[in-house]
Amino acid sequence: MFEVVTVSALTAFLTAVGNGAAGEMGKQMLLSTGALVRRTLGRETPLPTTPQGWEVLAREMHPRLGRDGRRGGEWALLLRSLPDSAVALRPGAQLPPATRDFTDRQTVLRQLRREATRSAAGRPRVALLYGPPGIGTSAVALHWGADQVARYPDGQFYVDLRDAPGESGLEPSAVLLRLLGRMGVGPELIPPAEPARVELYRRMLTGRRALVVIDHASSAAQVRGLVPATPEVFLLVVASGPAFALEAERIAVPPLSDRDAVKMLRKVAGPEKVALAKPRMPALLGDCAGNAFALKAAAMSLLAEEPPLPEDVAESSARHPVHGMVRNACRRLRPDTARLCRLTALGGWPALDARLAAETAQVGREEAAGMLVEAAEVQLVEPLGDGRYRFRPEVRHALADTAALEHGIPECSAAISRALDGLLNRALHAAHAALPQSWRTEPAPAEGTAYRDEAEGMAVLLAEAGNVVRAVSVAEEYQHIDIALRLARALWPVQLKAGRWDEVLPALRVGARCADRYRADSRMAGALHFQLGHCLGELGRAEEADREVRTAAACERAAGHVRGEASSLEMLGLLSLNGWRYEAAYERFVEAERVYRRITPGQEGAEDLPRALALAERHQGRALRGLGRLEESRVRLEAVRNFFAERGEAYNQARTLTDLAETLHDAGDDAEALTKITEAERLLNPEQATPHLTHLARLRLRCQAPR
Repeated sequence: MFEVVTVSALTAFLTAVGNGAAGEMGKQMLLSTGALVRRTLGRETPLPTTPQGWEVLAREMHPRLGRDGRRGGEWALLLRSLPDSAVALRPGAQLPPATRDFTDRQTVLRQLRREATRSAAGRPRVALLYGPPGIGTSAVALHWGADQVARYPDGQFYVDLRDAPGESGLEPSAVLLRLLGRMGVGPELIPPAEPARVELYRRMLTGRRALVVIDHASSAAQVRGLVPATPEVFLLVVASGPAFALEAERIAVPPLSDRDAVKMLRKVAGPEKVALAKPRMPALLGDCAGNAFALKAAAMSLLAEEPPLPEDVAESSARHPVHGMVRNACRRLRPDTARLCRLTALGGWPALDARLAAETAQVGREEAAGMLVEAAEVQLVEPLGDGRYRFRPEVRHALADTAALEHGIPECSAAISRALDGLLNRALHAAHAALPQSWRTEPAPAEGTAYRDEAEGMAVLLAEAGNVVRAVSVAEEYQHIDIALRLARALWPVQLKAGRWDEVLPALRVGARCADRYRADSRMAGALHFQLGHCLGELGRAEEADREVRTAAACERAAGHVRGEASSLEMLGLLSLNGWRYEAAYERFVEAERVYRRITPGQEGAEDLPRALALAERHQGRALRGLGRLEESRVRLEAVRNFFAERGEAYNQARTLTDLAETLHDAGDDAEALTKITEAERLLNPEQATPHLTHLARLRLRCQAPR
């Protein structure tokens, strides 16, 4: 008796497959589904891109399954083979610790409590805390959250957006990526596209009691998708600056009163130090203007028994408390240390270490390390651990604003150039080490540090990824166009091997824009449009990806770069394949093969040509399977399997065997498909191929089930 497949089950399955198509095995399941959709409907059906599209497709197929028991059985097997995508919310308080010197704010805390406990009445519980930089918005959020653990037994989830490598902040999709990670979702289970991430976020919080805190948000767009649909979930958004247009209870964090400011000074500096400074207190309170960060820095100055501010600095402080605090801190430092802080602030780096600081300020690395420690003692930088630091945004702006006045424009420009040169050198060395055989990474420079192996190169590149992404924009701003292009290109291993597409996307957009403006129709332009297209494709933005890769192919063709053109055509085929456009995919793969064959002996790419042709033939076999031309698919895939077996490439051989098993299963030859599955399993390293082995296990179940 055949199992009945309902419309709701079909819709849920199709949606899950479409949303979870990240990674090689996610795409493999997507292709299996697309091939079966084509066989069921008897025609090509492009991949739906919305929940409504998946439901329409399910309703179109359902009557046919009722009339064709064998086809219904195939779908039932495929539904059972879908991996369990249920993810458990990781409970527990995850907010950073609240500050020990928190003072007053009772009015603000009552407003937060009122929004969190009011009757939901169909309105989401959302609050927007806002106030001038340094006023204490984050401290209020963390203090309130620390007192609410019992109210939110399903967890408190915190994401800080201030380390985004750019002035405009993270894109909404990247915010969701970070938040889902905090909620316990593994990278392999996070959907690539933003709508699917929103759906997963809301599904995980359904029926839960949880607190979500987004700190240092810069726009409503970043957090609008996080507005909860569950009444017992409270979204607390913290903006360091003016309020923005978010539908929320807006709660301003005002300056501390003089009375509460003195309380805070006593908590940090101690009653004795405050008492000794009583004659200075009116001026000090006026300088700080109720700004919590400035008050804390002033308290540290009292502890160090620093003299009062000069009159001109005091007047500036009254207008800009954080600027005054920064100027006072710089007065307490050695001139060389203050110079290092100003010059490094110009770059806006998400993280700063002794090496980058030394390059920027042109001092020794050990000397720079000591200077960063000094800067941390006066609150100009915050330690991140492992020898890395960061600026608070308002402190960085204050330092950068005074750099040109203190040191002159030529020195500031030279400092940026040195920082960019150092980052480029490290990025090129690390990218080459991470992908030593790839023609998409530059050869390592002759100077600088070479890394031992792929693992070390990748680790260094990932550690510096935020700074490299930021450096692309800095290089464009300072008109170091060649550096901007090369830095963006050096991010290829980060997107290819680490899958950090959200992180590199802004840099690739800048890189492609610079290439169009300054290197039009060049190999560099082709490479960067290719990288951008690859990134957009992995994020589920198929139309944008197709446009970028078409541009890449045109640039490579204009530059006479045959291998680059063929590779771009191959990528266009993969985009079509993943979108269930099998006819277009096959045509692109055939075209790519034709272009590859134009590479002549001695020409660039000639040594890799046999392997490139084998991969193009493998993709043709996959497209033919989607077209239902199963015998042609089998012939091509067997030839590719034999090629990789002769070369001893175990992983590519296993991938091809998996494709071959899928084709044989579609053709009804399950016995032969099982032998291919067994052969593929034998070739894979269990420690490094868990997703692939899991997919093979589920494919085995489909082949073993009675038809």
